[in-house]
Amino acid sequence: MLLQISGIVPSLFGIRVEFILFALTLIGVAIFHKHTMYVALAGLFSILVFKYIVFSDFSFYLHVVGSTGVEGEWGTLVNLTGLLLGFAILSRVFELSGVPDKLPQYLPGDWKGGLILLLMIMILSTFLDNIAAALIGGSMALVVFKGRVHIGYLAAIVAASNAGGAGSVLGDTTTTLMWIDGVSPVDVLHGFIASFAAFAVFGVFASIQQQKYQPIQIGATEGVKVDVGLLIIVIGILAGAIASNFLVSMPALGVWVAILVGAIFRKLPWKEVPHAITGTIFLLSLVTCASLMPVEELPPASWESSLVLGFVSSVFDNIPLTKLCLEQGGYDWGLLAYAVGFGGSMIWFGSSAGVALSNKFHEAKSVIRYLRHGWHVTLAYVIGFFVLLGVLGFHPGEKRGMNTREKAEVQMVQPGKESEK
Repeated sequence: MLLQISGIVPSLFGIRVEFILFALTLIGVAIFHKHTMYVALAGLFSILVFKYIVFSDFSFYLHVVGSTGVEGEWGTLVNLTGLLLGFAILSRVFELSGVPDKLPQYLPGDWKGGLILLLMIMILSTFLDNIAAALIGGSMALVVFKGRVHIGYLAAIVAASNAGGAGSVLGDTTTTLMWIDGVSPVDVLHGFIASFAAFAVFGVFASIQQQKYQPIQIGATEGVKVDVGLLIIVIGILAGAIASNFLVSMPALGVWVAILVGAIFRKLPWKEVPHAITGTIFLLSLVTCASLMPVEELPPASWESSLVLGFVSSVFDNIPLTKLCLEQGGYDWGLLAYAVGFGGSMIWFGSSAGVALSNKFHEAKSVIRYLRHGWHVTLAYVIGFFVLLGVLGFHPGEKRGMNTREKAEVQMVQPGKESEK
């Protein structure tokens, strides 16, 4: 029989049905890229129906809100909703502020101008949510390249926004999770080695692509003045995101407080919210699908499994992956942070930054075109990973609940420790 029942868990060819349904959902997203929201909703519905039919004790309500001793998914879903909708407003306010129109006068007039712009996005994302960094970067690119942005460059914007957070506990949800769980910020800092190595690859290739497709504007747009009031609102939104992320681990709260305060003084582009709803529902559906997968353990922690997790994160939400890694322990946290953070850049829906940017640039919602023109992001991921591995090696953290013998074994696999023993 092709369909087998192991205990009470149905499987097909040895693969649990939930994974098959999720894989079909992702394939549907890749094929029907003009109807991604409906495909994602249909996938979520099919997984929920299967869960309710097969598992009598399954409760989607408890899965979302949580129960005693079990954290629900509501926090992640609410935060993503607030960030995607709030930063859509931020992006448009930033465009209207006039700052992007002034930017060309400070950038070189060749492909290096595009490279510097990507570097600015990467630096911005070291202390700011990658969604905001990607959308601000997209707004700047839209102006300096006169509305014609190459898909390869869009992929590079996503990659830059994710690369910046790889070594910073403030720049990405995954690294923030590590910090909250007790991982020292110093232990993820070396992720920047991989990020800069990757940047040297995708940044150069993407900037040359863009310059050939649409040269960068030379000189600032004439007659445009910076709207200081709107710029203050932009800064307030960004400050709110950082403050609320640090204080309550909920950056969306600070974003919307700042938006509502700003709306008292200036008219804000509320019409951007409806435009972002489709992409928001799509991402929430995929994230929920991923959270419903029966992933209870991962392969043993190693550099090989870390490399694979980077590819997995391009189609699977990196938040549950990171949680599992933290529970399992034994990973090199800087290497893992780079893998699960930057790895999502390889496909447009692999990270929230990619989904947010595709809401602004709908042409990016094609897996085939994204992979075809953004091939340098995948190459950059592999090169960055092995540069970091070659420079520092694999330094596993302690596993939870290890006894003395297990800790000694972990120390023995770290390069340079043999001589100390």
